[in-house]
Amino acid sequence: MLNWDHVFATRASRMRASEIRELLKLLDRPEIISFAGGIPDPALFPTQAFEAAYAEIFAGGQAASALQYSVSEGYLPLRQWLQKEMARLGIACGVDNIFITSGSQQALDYLGKLMLSPRDTALVNWPTYLGALQAFNAYEPTYDQLSFGNRTPDSYRAAADNAGGEVKFAYLSSDFANPTGQTVTQEERLALLSLADELDVPIIEDAAYQHLRYNGEAVRPILSLDIERSGSIEDTRTIYCGSFSKTLAPGLRVGYVVAATPVIRKLVLMKQAADLHSSSINQIAITHVAERHFDAQVAKIRGAYSARRDAMLKALAAHMPAGTSWTEPEGGMFIWVTLPEGLDGTELLARSVETEKVAFVPGQAFFADRSGTNTLRLSFSCANEAMIAEGIKRLGRLIAGSLPAAA
Repeated sequence: MLNWDHVFATRASRMRASEIRELLKLLDRPEIISFAGGIPDPALFPTQAFEAAYAEIFAGGQAASALQYSVSEGYLPLRQWLQKEMARLGIACGVDNIFITSGSQQALDYLGKLMLSPRDTALVNWPTYLGALQAFNAYEPTYDQLSFGNRTPDSYRAAADNAGGEVKFAYLSSDFANPTGQTVTQEERLALLSLADELDVPIIEDAAYQHLRYNGEAVRPILSLDIERSGSIEDTRTIYCGSFSKTLAPGLRVGYVVAATPVIRKLVLMKQAADLHSSSINQIAITHVAERHFDAQVAKIRGAYSARRDAMLKALAAHMPAGTSWTEPEGGMFIWVTLPEGLDGTELLARSVETEKVAFVPGQAFFADRSGTNTLRLSFSCANEAMIAEGIKRLGRLIAGSLPAAA
């Protein structure tokens, strides 16, 4: 019998199952109130708009091109629509600065593959998006904690040198981050640009939740600030990763990268070798729906998710025991909870599912160093207000009963 472990490349040892993907299986259990999956509510999908889009594709003469191979850069009308959308966000670019991917997760995988050699260092937040860690892990990096203002460039260089490589990039989710829900301030964004200048590395700006702001003042994308100071997108170091998964439909797997053309050219070559191009028909359908319904769809989901966020914040304030704290996001899908010291999110989840029928994601999964055991992530996107009130009440009861004083 073949010893498969002997055949696998060394990078395979860095591949781990996603705690989140495993937890999504709980969504099939009707008795579970799930705050686990950070996924859009399917009841809010623009189903009729997509039904009309696909019908028009087949009835209006686009069927042949929709079912055919296409260019690796992406469907031109979609990139033209994105060019206008980027301009609305303060990002002046051309269509040649835009590259279509099979979801923004593919963009993270490509960028890790493009820039990371074994033992190189990626700067990430503590905690950070689990999917980014999974994408980068295959390329055998070291991680260092990205912080604003209390680390010198030399300290990052020294740590990377000790690990046997170089600092290659800084990665962060800039708005309503997964998992914390927090937004990076403009001052922090400018400080990050200065740090990246000192280190001479790119910034990967994950903007998956860009359009999901419910209150507060919008903060300019890092790429927009970078263009302003550089004069042109061609002179920037920021790579912007976006997606239609949180606004229109995740199942179509349409994401995009906006960056200087040297980066785009390399990504195109990688896509030619990997999957040739993203689904033609899905790109065309996304274009139809985006051109006609994007703003109305965003307004609809903002209203629904904002109400659910408010319901969860209200329930947390009413039911969480002393010593528990949480973020108050201005958008996105997540609230980050820090438990009293001594509690373990993973152990709490096992008891929660068994006794309270409530699911969440333990926070440890989001830390590159596997710290953060007393944290957890709650998603409010797929539960209605009544479910949120009841689920948080149950969770608060469980946490209170798990405290040492209650033993």
